Amino acid sequence: MTDTVTRDTEAAPPRRSYAKLAADESREDFSLRYAPHSYRRWSPTMVASTALGGIAYLADFAIGASIVFTYGFTSGLASILCAATIIFLTGIPIARACATYGLDMDLITRGAGFGYFGSTLTSLIYASFTFIFFALEGSIMAQAMHEVVGLPLPVGYLLTTLIVIPIVFRGMGALAKVQAWTQPVWLIGLVLPFVILAFHAPGSFGDFTRFGGTEGAGSGFSWLGFGLGTGVALSLIAQIGEQADYLRFMPARTEQNRKRWNLAVLAAGPGWVVIGAAKQLGGALLAFVALEAVGKTHALEPIAPQVEALKPWLGSVALPAAALFVVVSQVKINVTNAYSGSLSWSNFFSRITHRHPGRVWYIFLNLAIALTLMEMNMFAALNKLLGFYSNVGIAWIAAVAADLVINKRVGWSPQYIEFKRAYLYAVNPAGFGAMVIASAVSIVAFFGVFGDYAEAFSTFIAAGLALTLCPLIAWATKGKYYLARPNPVNGPGVEIADITATHTCSVCETAYELPDIADCPVRSGPICSLCCSLDAECGDACHKEPQAGPVLMPMPTVRTG
Repeated sequence: MTDTVTRDTEAAPPRRSYAKLAADESREDFSLRYAPHSYRRWSPTMVASTALGGIAYLADFAIGASIVFTYGFTSGLASILCAATIIFLTGIPIARACATYGLDMDLITRGAGFGYFGSTLTSLIYASFTFIFFALEGSIMAQAMHEVVGLPLPVGYLLTTLIVIPIVFRGMGALAKVQAWTQPVWLIGLVLPFVILAFHAPGSFGDFTRFGGTEGAGSGFSWLGFGLGTGVALSLIAQIGEQADYLRFMPARTEQNRKRWNLAVLAAGPGWVVIGAAKQLGGALLAFVALEAVGKTHALEPIAPQVEALKPWLGSVALPAAALFVVVSQVKINVTNAYSGSLSWSNFFSRITHRHPGRVWYIFLNLAIALTLMEMNMFAALNKLLGFYSNVGIAWIAAVAADLVINKRVGWSPQYIEFKRAYLYAVNPAGFGAMVIASAVSIVAFFGVFGDYAEAFSTFIAAGLALTLCPLIAWATKGKYYLARPNPVNGPGVEIADITATHTCSVCETAYELPDIADCPVRSGPICSLCCSLDAECGDACHKEPQAGPVLMPMPTVRTG
């Protein structure tokens, strides 16, 4: 968006007015901002339900089937469970921080060891997650359309891309309605195939546990297969970012809602992977049962195993019923992928260009990249692509988790999440350095430079290095690079007051709650976080000059571990 600036050279400082799309928060959903308490009007249960609706995707089915087909049941099971454990544990502190502070994954990353520009790279990592998985899910939907009505795959790819735009354009309110309306159909479609299997072919469950894969891996345990399979499953670790895009709208935790709040955050945050791991194993089971009837290639495409599982009860209706389930599932997840991608690209370009045309414009960028990947048939290279991506994704998430759990507890990092440019260094070596080193070493290992076992366990290398280096660098630098200057709302001797009280930004002249406001010596008054981000001329003078501006009120701290 172009943000237009009206300048009065002789009187007041320039006032920024945002273009129509960026100014409408019903669509913008505070894409680059803290989500204020006044906007968090959903209940914990509603937020959690909407967030969990976004994990309806069938990529889990394809990923689980691919892992088990390649490495056999025993190694595949161990891989899926190990990856799920890592994802769950790293997701707990991130989910709690996002829900408490009303911040998305990018803003959390800024204040959790990466710095203002340091988190720019992670915006690209996250954006790539959204368009890679949009392409994967879109491919699955197009396969279903091809099976039912013979729609050519390239046309199906285009249709699956266009169908989500009207929903994503309207923001969180529309997404919440879509997830609620489609949930019953999705739940029935998810459970029914396994119920039919239990009645029609109960022996298939035992046979599955003896399955040795299609590549000669055998049914026994293999360390190499375990490591490689875990790497593929860990590609989903960045899903916590999409959960965070919903969790930031969680209402404030109070004594009255504390239990429901904690349960909702746990379920909708790291809890997604419990369902995800079950879906991976379930998808592998359905693919195994359908293998003889449809062949390996089609068994890895979720639509064919779904049809085969439904046939005993539904007969000729099995194909349209399976297709309906696939389409509903893929719409539920791809509206989330497109929505989260628009947030991530907004964060990236606002820092690079100092311009913000509005989140909705970046929907089209994200979808264009995803459509290109679909047309290039990325589905055929699933294991290799996801295995590579997981090295970078886990280095990022592990570094953020290490800061929240370790650095903040021992005092090497501020006890709250500071996301505003006015108080941050451009780059913090604690998180950013840890991620870069960990991902670089693990990628080299992934390409076999250090031998077969290092290749298989490259994601473990990434996780271990990031978890170790982030606290180590923070300790070595004594936490120096977390804050470029003290934030007066957390300074000693400042009285605690209501953080929901608003302050008027001296640039755009709009009122924002305290956590979204900084004091600006250039403007001699408060400035909102987005106006601060978009200022291309101040030269970060606030990092060099004495503080000026209003006396602001303190922000809360929270245990994120």
